[in-house]
Amino acid sequence: MKKILLLGAGKIGVIISELLASSGDYEVHVADLDQSNLDGLPQYAAVKPLLLDVTDEAALQAAMQGKFAALSACPFDITRYVAEAAVATGVHYLDLTEDVACTRLVKSLAGAARSALIPQCGLAPGFITIAAYELTRQFDRLQNVHMRVGALPKYPSNGLKYNLTWSTDGLINEYCNACEAIVNGELTQVLPLEELESFSLDGVDYEAFNTSGGLGTLCETLAGRVDNLNYRTVRYPGHRNIMKLLLQDLGLKDRRPLLKEIFETALPLTRQDVVLVFVNVSGYKNEQLVQESYANKIYSRIINGRHWSAIQITTAAGICAVLDLLAEGKLPQQGFVRQEDILFDDFIANRFGQYYSLQQSSRDEAA
Repeated sequence: MKKILLLGAGKIGVIISELLASSGDYEVHVADLDQSNLDGLPQYAAVKPLLLDVTDEAALQAAMQGKFAALSACPFDITRYVAEAAVATGVHYLDLTEDVACTRLVKSLAGAARSALIPQCGLAPGFITIAAYELTRQFDRLQNVHMRVGALPKYPSNGLKYNLTWSTDGLINEYCNACEAIVNGELTQVLPLEELESFSLDGVDYEAFNTSGGLGTLCETLAGRVDNLNYRTVRYPGHRNIMKLLLQDLGLKDRRPLLKEIFETALPLTRQDVVLVFVNVSGYKNEQLVQESYANKIYSRIINGRHWSAIQITTAAGICAVLDLLAEGKLPQQGFVRQEDILFDDFIANRFGQYYSLQQSSRDEAA
């Protein structure tokens, strides 16, 4: 049984604990600064709660001693402490960040690492990166790679047509920060909330717009190989315009703590959600212009007798599957590991990755 240190016992940390501990292959030491979060962890003998301040370097390194890997489910702005401690202690490192600056820091640490550093192991970036790169492998020459992901309430009931489903800090971060893209073959930055588009899938209307971080390291990987590469977040129609009003017209992008308080006070949490994943790739095969697409919807469901949201499942399944593949020796054991280094077939065949492949009913299941 491999010992794991999981940093963060919030919405995602709790389901990571559930999946890993119930597998019987991992002893999960879960650290958090908030005792109430630790009190909500699943009750397995393999789950070991630990009250810990991640910013306490000595305490964090002590907690990592003897562990196979450290998994960060912390807010993006403190994830760096986990990465630095993992490098110092020679422990494998995985995170869920969508923050571009954080990933660059992790990459800068990789040269001195004795272990594997694998950032962006969630949904987007994460699984969407793996799925998109798998499609690109099928082409002789690439033209366009378009990646779209949305975590949406099944039953929107407010003007934003949105409910909280994951980290509020992460949500605000991706709405406010500049977005990487490749446009006409050139690496560039585009503005968040711009380039609004509309589309329908399975009879439902959606909109999509630029948000930060979803491409992961694909801009670097596909540089010189693709004409246009972009990532956009999917929402129900009308959401983008309200967010522009709040962030830009009312200036709340410069008052993020206030915006977070508003969101967490006014927008209820829901576990009745759906995650939409859509990738569209065009290019040339045998000198013929061809388009290939991947589309999937993952719904909330009951796992081990407890109702989990779709965003919890998809995010946790991502990092747990990557951990499994690392433990099985299917990934590099040292240095910086990109999501596109992970084979789609390996991921989807994994016991945790299979949560992306199961044909799930859209019917709600009561907890």
